[in-house]
Amino acid sequence: MSDSLLPLRRLMETLAERAQTRPQGSYTTKLMAAGTGKIGEKILEEARELIEAADEPGDAGREHFIYEAGDLIYHTLVLLAYRGVDLDEVAAELARREGTSGLVEKANRSQTNTDQ
Repeated sequence: MSDSLLPLRRLMETLAERAQTRPQGSYTTKLMAAGTGKIGEKILEEARELIEAADEPGDAGREHFIYEAGDLIYHTLVLLAYRGVDLDEVAAELARREGTSGLVEKANRSQTNTDQ
C-alpha cells in the first residue's frame, strides 16, 4: 500500500477497535450506537456536501471538495467497521472487478439477480 494511504489503514484499525470497545465520548461510538440508519444518514449528508463542493471554483473550492471527500470516506469506513468489514475486503472486491467494464459488471449483476 502506498505510504499516502497509510492514514486510511490506521483509521480503519481505529474504527474497528472502536466498534469492539465503544469508548465513551467518541463520535464514532455515538454513530455506531445509533446504528445503520444514523450512519447512513451521515453518509448521504456527506455525499450531498461532496457533490455541492465539486462545483465550487478555484483553490478554495478544491480544498473544500477534498475536505468533504474526507468526511464521506470517514463515514463510509465507520459503516464498514460497524458491519465488521475490513478495508482490505473492499480492496479485494475492487481488484476482482479490475479490468471489467462497469457496464459489463452491472449486466452480470442483473443476470445473476434474474437467475435466482
